Amino acid sequence: MPDLAIENPTVKMSRGSFDRFAEFITRELGIKIEPSKISMIQSRLARRVRELGLESIDEYCDHFFGAESDELERVHFVNAVTTNKTDFFREVEHFNHLTKKVLPTIERQIADRAGERNLKLWSAACSSGEEAYTMAMVLSEYALTHAPLTFQILATDVSTKVLEMGREGIYSKSQIAPVPDVMRRKYLRMGMGKHHSLVRVVPALRQHVSFCYLNFMDASYGIREMFDIIFCRNVLIYFDRPTQEAVINKLCRHLHPGGFLFISHSESLAGLNVPLEALGAACYQKRAKE
Repeated sequence: MPDLAIENPTVKMSRGSFDRFAEFITRELGIKIEPSKISMIQSRLARRVRELGLESIDEYCDHFFGAESDELERVHFVNAVTTNKTDFFREVEHFNHLTKKVLPTIERQIADRAGERNLKLWSAACSSGEEAYTMAMVLSEYALTHAPLTFQILATDVSTKVLEMGREGIYSKSQIAPVPDVMRRKYLRMGMGKHHSLVRVVPALRQHVSFCYLNFMDASYGIREMFDIIFCRNVLIYFDRPTQEAVINKLCRHLHPGGFLFISHSESLAGLNVPLEALGAACYQKRAKE
């Protein structure tokens, strides 16, 4: 959403309203919002103010924290204030490392595992799905040149808006620019007519990815599966260190011993009390049970 002119009275808000919103965002989402972000919050809430026919963000603040507010309004608020920046093949080194190092190791682990042999991956904080579909492309290509491989990807986010975008799997041609040509021809279907500027992930790839809501701040994630690989990238930067440690430990509850966690190159787990060993390339492996 483009920033709106902050001199417009409907997007002005008092420091008191900002502090109430910032405290709510930190408490409910774990995201620390500094006072320097007041203009960003103003611009992101301006549309909702207009949709509700209110006069100002301060009035919206009273509405949001008032008795008349409900869970649906909370959804609108979270969708508005969360940042959802992602790309296909973002930090491509991760996918090279996944193919060359991680997947061969996981294959050996699965071969020795009794029972479930389906490879399971988790795109945590998946945004609009580009990361999850990149993972699906890479896994599909890997399976063509290696032993038969079945896999399923869980994609989760706190924003219901981007989750719906991910389920649709529809993107602009500019968004798919990082996808290699051979994968583009195989896994993306070009739009026709009035939709000529859009592409859609083919059904055969979409069936490998399921999208669902998840808030990292929840005490329990309500997930029964154990995963071989988790991607949680470019989200820890929004949390303070205690929150980072808590979130990583909750993710690790759902990671097989010997499984792998990828974070962003701009993030670090150094100094955190987590059951992981650093492998380089912002990749970590969960320690085996002692």
